[in-house]
Amino acid sequence: MSVKQLSVLELKDKIAQREPLFLLDVREPHEFNYARIANSVLIPLNQLPQRLGELDSESAIVVICHHGMRSQQAANFMVHSGFKNIANLAGGIDAWSSACDSSVPRY
Repeated sequence: MSVKQLSVLELKDKIAQREPLFLLDVREPHEFNYARIANSVLIPLNQLPQRLGELDSESAIVVICHHGMRSQQAANFMVHSGFKNIANLAGGIDAWSSACDSSVPRY
């Protein structure tokens, strides 16, 4: 099963439509504290294996990082761990800041 790639504009639409999404940010705490999408939850990539139990494997989860590479790794891991509805945010928080919300700082 492959991981769906979600564009930042698709995510913006889903948030606007109030779709039930869990926004999982897998960056490091200092990155998350500097720039984040509202209502996202931080679980750094290196903690994900130990903390998978905190997540609902049936929920729609969008995985976020800086440019989309770490989140792709996390999303692949989650799919292999039995999660059904996982999407990777293509371009990450950087693309989100550029295309959707310029109030989110770029770094």
